[in-house]
Amino acid sequence: MLLTKFDPFKDLADFEKRLYKTNEGVSGFVPMVNTREGEFAYHIDVDLPGVKKENIKVDIHKDVLTISGERKTKEEIKEEDYYKVETSFGKFSRGFTLPENADIENIDANYENGVLEIIVPKLAEEKHKKIIQIK
Repeated sequence: MLLTKFDPFKDLADFEKRLYKTNEGVSGFVPMVNTREGEFAYHIDVDLPGVKKENIKVDIHKDVLTISGERKTKEEIKEEDYYKVETSFGKFSRGFTLPENADIENIDANYENGVLEIIVPKLAEEKHKKIIQIK
């Protein structure tokens, strides 16, 4: 008798792999993102190789910071007996819900060497809090 180990999440994992593979073929580009929280700010680093600065848009709507854009690259190699052309393109969009203490008026974005760095400063906590006595 052959025993088969049942894994209820295997079908879900296979579906997820197919979904991302299909999504990559349709959109062509899903940027990698690293986020971290510092003492005074939140940091978002987005890997955008091959994306021109003018093709990137960062905006805020209802406390959601959205990074979107489009990558269009074409690599062409011409040699005496060899010709190769590879094109890669696709639109992308990533959204991040900002915390209540985010200072949206002073967000800074810098794009260098294919990496977009967004710094979201934290609002200073009020030092004078009033404690109300319960009667």
